[in-house]
Amino acid sequence: MNAEVKKLHSAAQAVAKAQVKPPVMAKLLKNARRFVLQQCLPPVVIGALLLLVWQLVCSGKGAALPPPTQVISDTWELIVDPFYDNGGNDKGMAWQLLASLSRVAYGYALAVVVGISLGVLVGQSTWAMRGLDPLFQILRTVPPLAWLPLSLAGFKDSYPSAIFVIFITAIWPIIINTSVGVRNIPEDYRNVAKVLRLNGVEYFSKIMLPAAAPYIFSGLRIGVGLSWLAIIAAEMLIGGVGIGFFIWDAWNASRISDIIDRELVLPAGVT
Repeated sequence: MNAEVKKLHSAAQAVAKAQVKPPVMAKLLKNARRFVLQQCLPPVVIGALLLLVWQLVCSGKGAALPPPTQVISDTWELIVDPFYDNGGNDKGMAWQLLASLSRVAYGYALAVVVGISLGVLVGQSTWAMRGLDPLFQILRTVPPLAWLPLSLAGFKDSYPSAIFVIFITAIWPIIINTSVGVRNIPEDYRNVAKVLRLNGVEYFSKIMLPAAAPYIFSGLRIGVGLSWLAIIAAEMLIGGVGIGFFIWDAWNASRISDIIDRELVLPAGVT
């Protein structure tokens, strides 16, 4: 009797699996097909069309820029061996990118810490806002490269000078967005904090930071984009290992294909 019950139970499970599995698999396949069609196919098609237009426009005689086929052939050694190191500034694409990213990481990290701190101060204190906000509005209009001679004169070294340029470029949107987010905290939140008698640390972690987070992350996103733009321009002037100096060196040597190859790598560095 027990054997028959087990057989019936096994048969019921098999029928249930047969009835459930196909709809689940069909749904997964449908979702995968939808993802490919909606997310993957459009950029692939647009990219292929742009490459085709680029190839057609630059294939004729007298074209100022090389076509994509020539770019690949001229820079193939750089693509297949990105980690070569022949000493000095003669390094592969990966080392150039890592050098630029390390400068951006140091400068941006400093900008995040100082920018959020000053933004909270300006947003929380009316006196600080009246005293510091006009100064911030003036300094943020100074072009990033205008700070480079001053940083070189102050630090006497190109590496900390580049980090300072990243810092001074990225800090302004972080300060401004953070202060706006703190000032826009609903008054009800502040009243709740007073009723609960939250101390400064509790108010910052439980009220201020969650309420101002969308503004803070908007400033962080803008700051990291500006950081990457600034480091490329700064490296063109200070030299050394980095994407910016490589692009400038390739321009001086008329290696246009190398410049295009590096510029196609830059978005990957930003993300």
